[in-house]
Amino acid sequence: MKNVLASMVMGCMVMVSASAFAAGEASEASEAQAAMSHGEVRKVDAAVGKLTIKHDPLENLGMDAMTMVFKVKDPAMLSQVKSGDRIDFIADEVDGALMVVKLEKRE
Repeated sequence: MKNVLASMVMGCMVMVSASAFAAGEASEASEAQAAMSHGEVRKVDAAVGKLTIKHDPLENLGMDAMTMVFKVKDPAMLSQVKSGDRIDFIADEVDGALMVVKLEKRE
């Protein structure tokens, strides 16, 4: 009887842990989406791996709206956009430099 009760308790704990884990993943995904900023590409400089972006406030960095130059985490991002494209992106400080770590072109 003790083994049956212990098995039931362990089963419940596993189910609660699994649903908490899934909820955590969903929360992280929605936070990442919420952290995306809006902007417009002003210049693509493939030679140095940088984008000039006119952007809305960057909440995660505490920055006001402005136009500035960012490095890109993945050089392939540079071929996804051109001057004038509207984008959603996440910028973060990486090794002391501001860097676009995620980029999505808006339609």
